[in-house]
Amino acid sequence: MKQSRQTVSSGSPYEPRLGSSRAVRVGSSIAVAGTAPLGPDGKTVAPGDAAGQARRCLEIINTALERLGASLSDVVRTRIFLTDIRDWERVGEVHGEFFGQIRPATTVMQVVRFTDPDWLLEIEAEAVMGEVENR
Repeated sequence: MKQSRQTVSSGSPYEPRLGSSRAVRVGSSIAVAGTAPLGPDGKTVAPGDAAGQARRCLEIINTALERLGASLSDVVRTRIFLTDIRDWERVGEVHGEFFGQIRPATTVMQVVRFTDPDWLLEIEAEAVMGEVENR
């Protein structure tokens, strides 16, 4: 039996150019693509502030999940990509504000750079919808 596929766009100018979506849901699984700190105007939010950029990325991820009928509590995995690994703790604290009780499997790693040199990080997430109890 083939499952339906739903996609969500965040309005990023990169999505149509790359042929990608902010998030894709198939059945109960949701993948949220690497999310950059873009504001509604398409400009980088909080230049030079990794914590502020992390907050914006997680807000975008939350909105994408909600548009697909999920929530942050459905997230089972996140990946945080930093251009400077020294930002891990500040970014981790923001991640904790969103996921402190949920505690998804999380990976933090350093990368060389992103499409826009003002981006200090990107965050991606995976979620599984359903009756899951956090213990």
